[in-house]
Amino acid sequence: MSNYVPQNDVFSHRASIGEVEMSAEAVDRVAVSGSRPTTPPQTSWFEFLLDEMLLEIHLQKSHPDPVPVQLIIQFLEQASKPSVNEQNQVQPPADNCKNRTLKLLALKAAAHLKWDLDVLEKGLTIPVLNMLLNELLCVSKVPPGVKHVDLDLSTLPPTTTMAVIIYNRWAIRTIVLSSFPEKQTKPGPHQMTMLNVVQQEKELTENILSVLKEQATDSIMVLEGALGLKKDFYIHTMRTLDLLAADPSTANGETESSTAGLKISADELHCQVHYDLGGIFFQQGCSDQLAYKKAREHFKHTRELLLKLDSTLRVHLDEKRLAGYWNACKALTGASDPSDTLFNPYGQINCLIKTHNYPALVEAFIKDNVSLSLPNHFRQSVLRELLHKVQQGEGELEEVSHKLCVCNAVRDTLQGEIPSVRFLQLLHKPNKYLVEFMLEVCTRSLDKDCSSETTKRNISIFLKTLCERLAEPHLVFMVTTHKLFTELLTEEQRKLLVDQVRKRSANINLSVKPLPSFYDIPATASINIGQLEQQLILCLDARRIRQILIELHSMAERPFWRINSKWEVPSDYINVILSIKDNLTKDLVYILMAKGLHCIAIKLFSACLELVTEFSPKLRQVMLNEMLLLEVRAHESAAAEGSNVKPQSDLVSRVRGYLEMRIHDLPLRQIVGEECVAFMLNWRENEYLTLQVPQQLVMNNPYIKLGQLLASTCKELPGPKESRRTAKELWEVVVQICSVSNQHKRNSDGRVSLIKQRESNMGILQRSRFITFVKKLREPLVLTTLISLFVRFHSIVRDDIVNEVTAEHLAIWPSTLANMQAVDVEAVAVTVKEIVTHALTLNPNNQSWLITQADIYFVTNLYSAALHFYLQAGVVCSDFFTKAVAPDIYNDQVLKRMIKCCSMLNCHTQVAVLCQFLREVDYMTAFKALQEQNSHDAMDSFYDYIWDVTILEYLTYIHHKRGETEKRLIAIKAIGQTELNASNPEEVLQLAAQKRKKKFLQAMAKLYF
Repeated sequence: MSNYVPQNDVFSHRASIGEVEMSAEAVDRVAVSGSRPTTPPQTSWFEFLLDEMLLEIHLQKSHPDPVPVQLIIQFLEQASKPSVNEQNQVQPPADNCKNRTLKLLALKAAAHLKWDLDVLEKGLTIPVLNMLLNELLCVSKVPPGVKHVDLDLSTLPPTTTMAVIIYNRWAIRTIVLSSFPEKQTKPGPHQMTMLNVVQQEKELTENILSVLKEQATDSIMVLEGALGLKKDFYIHTMRTLDLLAADPSTANGETESSTAGLKISADELHCQVHYDLGGIFFQQGCSDQLAYKKAREHFKHTRELLLKLDSTLRVHLDEKRLAGYWNACKALTGASDPSDTLFNPYGQINCLIKTHNYPALVEAFIKDNVSLSLPNHFRQSVLRELLHKVQQGEGELEEVSHKLCVCNAVRDTLQGEIPSVRFLQLLHKPNKYLVEFMLEVCTRSLDKDCSSETTKRNISIFLKTLCERLAEPHLVFMVTTHKLFTELLTEEQRKLLVDQVRKRSANINLSVKPLPSFYDIPATASINIGQLEQQLILCLDARRIRQILIELHSMAERPFWRINSKWEVPSDYINVILSIKDNLTKDLVYILMAKGLHCIAIKLFSACLELVTEFSPKLRQVMLNEMLLLEVRAHESAAAEGSNVKPQSDLVSRVRGYLEMRIHDLPLRQIVGEECVAFMLNWRENEYLTLQVPQQLVMNNPYIKLGQLLASTCKELPGPKESRRTAKELWEVVVQICSVSNQHKRNSDGRVSLIKQRESNMGILQRSRFITFVKKLREPLVLTTLISLFVRFHSIVRDDIVNEVTAEHLAIWPSTLANMQAVDVEAVAVTVKEIVTHALTLNPNNQSWLITQADIYFVTNLYSAALHFYLQAGVVCSDFFTKAVAPDIYNDQVLKRMIKCCSMLNCHTQVAVLCQFLREVDYMTAFKALQEQNSHDAMDSFYDYIWDVTILEYLTYIHHKRGETEKRLIAIKAIGQTELNASNPEEVLQLAAQKRKKKFLQAMAKLYF
């Protein structure tokens, strides 16, 4: 799989919103300029098409309007607009001069920003930035269809290398940024019509993120490889992009366009790459503790390079975040760095916690109330850590946590903030020692000489609040008689406060009612709504939830299903729920479903059913379907990890029940059908999928249709003639999945367009979803069938008879395509690679799959990788070449391809040895190889593996002719071995040949593994 993220049309669903004709837009601009003459009109996107110099002039303005990121969005939006044909069918955007120019303008706007990912990420959504960077890869001539991790960056032109690095930096940065929590925006009533658009963009973003996460390991390896490059780098500028447009055929060799770009020194780039790698490893540390150590090393290198590059303007990173990362890594890895710890307050606090020096920790918090060096969120996190330890049974830390809570409350007071709820709860059960400590902290936190009047007033308010909250008179007396109290409050304030305390004490003595709680304040409408919303979030009783919603709707009319960002409902259900006209019912259904799904996620199945059963039988069935999905995934996950336990009959019958379900108006998620179909295929339920699934469900769910076709084809595979009918149906479905519009053509320079072109909507599935489904399959026969189909498909679209990929059961598939122009050739190539790679991760010892993988690498000119897999196929069938390799594995075609691989790698002696393996020794190829003097193998060390006397005699002649005495003697020694004597019986000669074959192949395996 290549590192290109497949693109859907990011902007197509916006085409009907706010779209105006050019003439109308011009009229509007004139009207605006006439009414507000001081405001210059905004330049429209189409004006940049008319004047090629306008963009550069526009971007050189001090405050260009629109700004570069807005221009990028406009250019790509226009270039990605779908067209409508005469039959009113939506077609992908045409590959014409206008759209290519718009994409080039978008790249030039990004080049003006010097490809600053910080700016691009803030201004562009993930789908748009993904499209932009894929365009950069395209114009930089990154080989399509090849994994970035398989590229040798040191051999690529400078701008090509930089494009690969920028793309992979963005990939891991996007993964990290997506893991940060985001506050969801709450659209108003006028925005509800945009909900479907927002949902589509969200789904597209999630699809891109899932691909980036799958490729994260490859991206990390690419960037780690970039750290080994010590040369300067060049990044595309507006000038080099103009050079590309002027002469695309020679754009990315070692020409002016690849070395005239913006020069980036190795240290500058390494600093940025180290920082990005540190971020991704830190994010992975939650599941892999060793990742924190890797992150620390990368952040260490970042800090060192930053000091070295102090004056640079092109290293864009958040130094405060870097400092936070650095401190977090040190705390998590337990690493000590004296140079930091002595002067860094974070290091001091972490050191005190690790050494359990809690008195010193409290003292540090008190001193920090004066120095204010630690941020509040860090102090609160330390308190939470101690409270967690108390909950885990370390009761001796309870007093320490109380003291830190007091220190934090005083710190909040000093900064004019309200003390935390935890501190106010602490005042419910105070004691003499706690009050004394509060007064001590207040005294030591207040620098009487330097403190401002505001700070003193805040502390006086804190003391007054303390008196009002304390119930015991003797504790109040401790406060009112303290020196600080008398210094900060006037005599009148003290007298008034003491009178209030006395009155309250008298009331308490006469009253039988308990003390009011600290939040017992006059209730306003907003407070009542807030309290009800809090109850709504915590409640798991359907009747109570309905009652709360009735009360809320009587107070305010707004969508209460949005109050908690953690309430997530799949998009398949959202559309149904939002179509409910009654707002109360809409809120109730959404919240019950969200809570039910949360219960399923944490495996509280009974609680989930209790929550929804009383309200609606259909909602109960939806929850049962989601539970089934969770159980199927759990079982498949265990099977993928090596478990051979067959599914219980109850689970199989429930899966069948889902596939046969006929409940009117019940929304069904395609993902459930997808998982169920994969489950049935993996456990060989082909008979059921073929005959018993309802036809209506087959028509409505593409995964079920695909599963039925796969099951039918696999079921009939033993007889090729009988299986041709079902195989043809499966073939047609897959061809549609990998098709594009008939208008899709090759570019003017002959390049095949990238996968980011819009796929045909005639397929039952998008190709990315098809790949996701295939990666859930484990059954060998199903995977063999799919590999066979795509190998034949790949051979037809490549139309290269000499270099065809081999696989099993190729005879059952059609040998021609009706409409070759409609097929996305690159999509087919990438898909066959992904399926074979997935199959080999499940069973790396399948000989047929290994040969297919080797052939794929062979036809794409990756000869070292091809030889690796050819040898691996021989290894698994011969117990590391201790036995003879079966002739159907190493047939003449495979051997000839191995010979070509060695020849292309300049390993000519290996070529000569392999020529002996053929049924008829290929002397012409062997002699030609031995004539080569520039050989990259060990040459004479392989002479011991040659058993053909004719080749050895030719070797002796060649070395004698060249005057290579030592090598000639080695060849003479090899030819003089008694077991190679032509007078020996045939059995002896065969035994000598087999012995040398095994040793040679073992030596080759050690070289290429």
